[in-house]
Amino acid sequence: MSRIEKVVTSGTFSLDGGTWDVDNNVWLLGDDDEVIVIDAAHDADAIVESIGGRRVVAVLLTHAHDDHVDAAPALADTTGAPVYLNPDDEPLWNLAHPGLPLPSPLTDGQTFEVAGTTLVARHTPGHAPGATVFVAPDLGVVFTGDTLFQGGPGATGRSYSDFPTIVDSITDVLLTLPPETVVHTGHGDDTTIGAEAPHRQEWLDRGH
Repeated sequence: MSRIEKVVTSGTFSLDGGTWDVDNNVWLLGDDDEVIVIDAAHDADAIVESIGGRRVVAVLLTHAHDDHVDAAPALADTTGAPVYLNPDDEPLWNLAHPGLPLPSPLTDGQTFEVAGTTLVARHTPGHAPGATVFVAPDLGVVFTGDTLFQGGPGATGRSYSDFPTIVDSITDVLLTLPPETVVHTGHGDDTTIGAEAPHRQEWLDRGH
């Protein structure tokens, strides 16, 4: 049975001329032999240490804001694993890693297998054009990156983001999951779909 591990790394997020200190959740899904890494934030060495001797099936990126992808090239070099990103995030990838080729394309509905568990990629634009969540139906979990947090949608106040789009993505993709589904976020604490769903009207009223 696959298990979920969380590695918290620290660094900065920069966009639109500002820089902020951030702590990021890096998620490992797998068993004693193989693992998938979700997001490659800040510290490739810390992530590699948590991987141990396991084979890395893939590095999956929820979106290309620099705090989620800054360690991706080093992690790929060290592990030899392919990196996947929705190509709609090309502008953000180019800001984070100018001159480096785009990772392998990640498409809506694409599946990944690790340790007997299937992960399904679902495109959820809004926080970023290529933002993608990863659903593990048999584990009852979803890895949402910065699309949905405890307390509502991710930020949409900066370039390449859009508030109505993120609400539509959450409504169409995430709120259709079972309410007991655990939400593993890109920053901060877990929540559940059932805890967030009743607040959708409040998000709309709040707007952005």
